[in-house]
Amino acid sequence: MTNQTAQAGRPNTGRSPLGGAFLPTLLVLGVLVFGIVVFANFWTELKWFEQVEASRVFWTQYGASIALGAIGFLIVGAVVALNLRIALGKAKPKDKGNVVNVDSQIADYRDTLLSKKWLTYGVVPGVLGILFGTGLSGNWRTFLLWFNGSSFGTADPEYGLDVSFYVFALPAIHAIMSFLVTLLVLSIIAAGVAYWMTGDMGLDQSGFKVSKKAQRHFGVLLAVGALLIAINYWLARYDLLLGNHQRFSGASYTDINASKPGLTILAIVVAIVAALFVLAAVRQMWKPALVGIASTIATALVVSWLYPVLIQNFQVNPNAAELESTYIQRNIDATLDAYDMAHKTMQYDARTDVEPGQLRQDSETAAQIRLLDPNIVDPSFNQLQQNRQYYQFLEPLTVDRYKIDGETRDTVIAVRELNLAGLDAERRSWVNDHTVYTHGFGVAAAYGNTMTSRGDPTFWEAGIPSVGEIGDYEPRVYFGQQSPDYSIVGAPEGSDPWELDYPDDAAPNGQVMNTYTGDGGPSVGNVFERLMFSIRMGSTELFFSDRVTSESQILFDRDPHQRVRKVAPYLTLDTKAVPAAIDMDGNPDTPKELVWIIDAYTTSNNYPYSARETLLEATMDATTIGATGINRPDEINYIRNSVKAVVNAYDGSVTLYQWDTDDPIINAWKAIFPGQITPLEEMPGDLIAHVRYPEDLFKVQRTLLARYHVTDAKSFYSGGDFWQVPLEPTLPAGPTTPKQPPYYLTLKMPGEEETNFSLTTSYIPGGTTNRNVMTGFLAASGDAGNEAGVKAESYGRLNLLELPRDLTVPGPGQAENTMLTNPRVSTDLNLLRQGGTEIIEGNLLSLPIGDGLLYVQPIYVQATSGTQYPTLQYVLTLFGDNVGFAPTLDESLDQVFGGDSGVEAGDAGVVGEKEAPVEGGEVDPSLVEEGGEPTTDPTVEPTDEPTDDPTTPAAPPAAGTAQERLDTALQDAKTAIEESNAAMESGDWAAYGEAQDALSDAIDRAVAAQQELDGN
Repeated sequence: MTNQTAQAGRPNTGRSPLGGAFLPTLLVLGVLVFGIVVFANFWTELKWFEQVEASRVFWTQYGASIALGAIGFLIVGAVVALNLRIALGKAKPKDKGNVVNVDSQIADYRDTLLSKKWLTYGVVPGVLGILFGTGLSGNWRTFLLWFNGSSFGTADPEYGLDVSFYVFALPAIHAIMSFLVTLLVLSIIAAGVAYWMTGDMGLDQSGFKVSKKAQRHFGVLLAVGALLIAINYWLARYDLLLGNHQRFSGASYTDINASKPGLTILAIVVAIVAALFVLAAVRQMWKPALVGIASTIATALVVSWLYPVLIQNFQVNPNAAELESTYIQRNIDATLDAYDMAHKTMQYDARTDVEPGQLRQDSETAAQIRLLDPNIVDPSFNQLQQNRQYYQFLEPLTVDRYKIDGETRDTVIAVRELNLAGLDAERRSWVNDHTVYTHGFGVAAAYGNTMTSRGDPTFWEAGIPSVGEIGDYEPRVYFGQQSPDYSIVGAPEGSDPWELDYPDDAAPNGQVMNTYTGDGGPSVGNVFERLMFSIRMGSTELFFSDRVTSESQILFDRDPHQRVRKVAPYLTLDTKAVPAAIDMDGNPDTPKELVWIIDAYTTSNNYPYSARETLLEATMDATTIGATGINRPDEINYIRNSVKAVVNAYDGSVTLYQWDTDDPIINAWKAIFPGQITPLEEMPGDLIAHVRYPEDLFKVQRTLLARYHVTDAKSFYSGGDFWQVPLEPTLPAGPTTPKQPPYYLTLKMPGEEETNFSLTTSYIPGGTTNRNVMTGFLAASGDAGNEAGVKAESYGRLNLLELPRDLTVPGPGQAENTMLTNPRVSTDLNLLRQGGTEIIEGNLLSLPIGDGLLYVQPIYVQATSGTQYPTLQYVLTLFGDNVGFAPTLDESLDQVFGGDSGVEAGDAGVVGEKEAPVEGGEVDPSLVEEGGEPTTDPTVEPTDEPTDDPTTPAAPPAAGTAQERLDTALQDAKTAIEESNAAMESGDWAAYGEAQDALSDAIDRAVAAQQELDGN
């Protein structure tokens, strides 16, 4: 009874005190944890920016975003509160409606709003301000550019306004107009809800009613709305110059002569309607305003649709070439200017016949013809120079040039980066991943124009530690394209080093250890710093590990692109980061620095009359399949390579050198972030010597020049002389076949005095037909000189060769087909494919030398199983219809040009392991296509007498039938390949050489047997 009485006296709440406190406590803890995580990310991000001396960028971004968000929040909140105040007026709870009666539930809501002003004029406007006002913060770049923009010095051809109006001012004005429209819509909705709840507006038995007060309010709001529409019509006149049409960009004849006057009329008409709405607000005279709306709609149908359609169909279309020529010419001129495509055009009457010594005048170009394909030989670099499984050379490798023994040589270079994925699973742990394996080590570099006798790259910088021609440099790569997400480095002085530096059999335990002494990351030396970075990285080990000491730093966000993107969020980055060992201080007694060079662009999509390009599409080719854009806008119609960004591979420092001093966009960002961009005058000479012409910029330019090499408006309209970039010739042709990439080559263009390290591309006829003949060749000079603070005048010069339209010079596709279908070539390659090896066709280079077009293609061979890496075994060449096919480029060129090309190629001194398809100084007749010139060495006199040395005993005849000899040779080739693989895996290079000799002999015997079977 006592218990029952006690229970009866206790109120039954349906929940226990513990349960009642649990949810609020959990909510508070959740908010607290969320707040700590947000603060940790904010604080650690700030420390990162302070480390790279870019805290101004951090605070400017946050400051501008927060300021704009706050302005948007306050304006939206104030405008909504004002409209609610006007609508609700002095109404009090329980007041009856003015024109309609409201039901009791709506009246309750109204009474709540009227009695709780903090809710009506505080919470509601505040929530709407957060939802619709803070979005203004996303326009911080637009407004900062508007405030800091400067003149382009170029006026648009229609209104005479400086281009800066379109690039800087117009986007900001559109953003403001969009915000004002949002304000207007929110005002109308807030006022409508308020008047509905107070009964000033609504439906009753007699229809829809609106009080005089509400009419005045809505009349003013609609007048403002009409005025905004009028302003938008007026602005649309300028937007015409940014339009796109089927054949060209910018305003067309119809736009200027029909749409532009129509938009002017509509702006005036709608401004009049705005005045009529004011009249309606003052005198409640709505009929004129309604008539004005109807008139506006009718006018819009006539002047913005019907009239332009009539002009286009009955005046422009029948006479388009003449009427559109003025506007097409505007588009041509603007596009060439916006994409910096001023170019020198030269008619190139390419010859297709050959004669001995034909390349003698192009000896400098021939000596530098690149045989090493950077997109293929990364497995060779990894097999020969990787050294340990936890290192890796990333594809693609980089083509650069270095001065070696006083001579500038084209080079293929790569960084030996850290690859944690190469470690065995049992060696993976937090300690190893983040404190032991912290960095890559050094570079490997090979000559671009020569190979070893076995077809491997000829390295002039190799090994760990690096040995070669670069000299003394800091080889440790703490900031690279494959660095760990974060590493803990640094230790108190006197501590035993625990970072693995590089393997060395002479060192204890076979490896040299190191302690990082640079200044590359924020400190994690105290408990608070540890805690913040532990939260950011989601790692308890980071907080508790004894390897995190008072001297420790944390290195994170280590990819060069990522670092530049964060430091300069306003730049569009090239997809390639180029490694180079640079003398940054000009002192030969100090070590060079290993750096990453990234080309950075300023872009816009608001250059009047300029053609638009999609960056992702324009830069996609056979070497970038599957690559994603890095900080890229969707479309652009203006681009400048305004910055060369340099990231130090040891300490991660980022330096932005201004490369284009005339670009108004980069000058605006200089004003926004003073001191962040380093003047060109401070750029070291050795760094200038290693910059290249940007690959992505060139791809955009070559895409546009396929059309915009036509500078006559009427010819441009017809499109009959448009070109296209050829598809990759080494891949099967089809709708998804990518474009052939451009190639870096050292060459002397026809009409030029000096050789240049250039970026080159070919053109073939445009259209849907598959006629693969050469129509043009474009080269951009990438030599910027080597003088500190000075950019060579020749840098960036675009040279365009136009081939005669009545001359058939094979394009890349035809050249590839001609070479691979040659009987000797196809037989040899097919035999190699049957012998347990696969053939890899290297890049097909086009060179305008010898008064014609020379094609050069390296042919690589690798095993189909086991250890695989490509070795260069043959070089294919083509000039006109003459094919060369030999183990070296030098021999191959001699075959094409009658036994003597007149030059020595870079591999002239290399003795190949395979016999050349030339015997006794004469060219194999099968290498000359029908209709081609004879390529017999003219120094060999024809004779009826046998030329064999009578003192040399004749070789004994081969035993067995031709088929039996072929089968035996193929079996011998297979055995030799297996022995080669085994020798390579064991590191027995002497045995490897013997096996390669046996393979070469077996292939020669197989070729001879196959030719006998074919009746040759």
